[in-house]
Amino acid sequence: MSGPVPVAVTGGAGFIGGHVTEALAAAGHRVLVVDNLSRGSAGNLDAVAGDVDLLQADVAGPELGPALGAAGIQVVCHLAAAIDVRASVADPVQDAQANVVGTVAVLQAACEAGARKVVFASSGGSIYGSATLPPVPESAVIAPESPYAASKAAAELWLQTFQRLHGLRWTALAMANVYGPRQDPAGEAGVISLFGARMLARLPTTIYGDGSQTRDFVYVKDVADAFVAACRLPVDGLRLNIGTGVETSVRQLHTELAELCGAPDESRLEPARPGELHRSALDASRARQLLDWEARTGLRTGLAETVEWLRTDLARAGRS
Repeated sequence: MSGPVPVAVTGGAGFIGGHVTEALAAAGHRVLVVDNLSRGSAGNLDAVAGDVDLLQADVAGPELGPALGAAGIQVVCHLAAAIDVRASVADPVQDAQANVVGTVAVLQAACEAGARKVVFASSGGSIYGSATLPPVPESAVIAPESPYAASKAAAELWLQTFQRLHGLRWTALAMANVYGPRQDPAGEAGVISLFGARMLARLPTTIYGDGSQTRDFVYVKDVADAFVAACRLPVDGLRLNIGTGVETSVRQLHTELAELCGAPDESRLEPARPGELHRSALDASRARQLLDWEARTGLRTGLAETVEWLRTDLARAGRS
């Protein structure tokens, strides 16, 4: 698909989805956002409000297929999901309903509408488990350690099945730990927005575990660029890791954020939580080769931009 085509973004009013929508619109694509707004916010689309269409609906609802068909959608970026690892441990049935059944519904709707491809938001930060030392390549064994990770792995099998049955092309982008502006610190948030918001509000922070656990933090605008590339390029039937390949410990992250926020580098330690990995980082060589993509935003730069957004958001909340 060399030129701009109509694209649907499920979960397009969410944190990552909103940035993906902006990047697609900037690249000239006509975008239909499908979001039930249970966790997403129409405010995440303010920058492109006049350039995209919003369908407020559940992805498993009967209106999805007809809406995709009416819009002439050629590519579906599927980001709608339940993303809370701890919630998946507490209620795996609900997690599977959202992430497995929801994905099957999207694939079925895409086929009914005549779409040619699905770009799926997978989870490189969870599906590989802890069996392979980071940075982990796509060839590593899939070893989920939480229901959330299992649901993402199962969804990839459904992608393969729909390709074999119906010829529906797909690319799975296995994302590392995504962070950046508009990540809701009050929601199912990543540790960066959570720490940053509490530090700016001069509230105490909590580290679960001893702080030595590592993550691969990738900036959301870099991730959005990967989705645009996957929509454009004929890279089909593959999972591509989307990360930096760099491990950053939670303790190190806390120190960096405290400095940027002008807050004490102090935190309360609590026991590690079930379902969460101790080490995680992704080898993104395949994405560099096939998508001409790499994470271009350094951690310090990305953290500074995130803290600036959090500071502005906190001030806005104080005025309301």
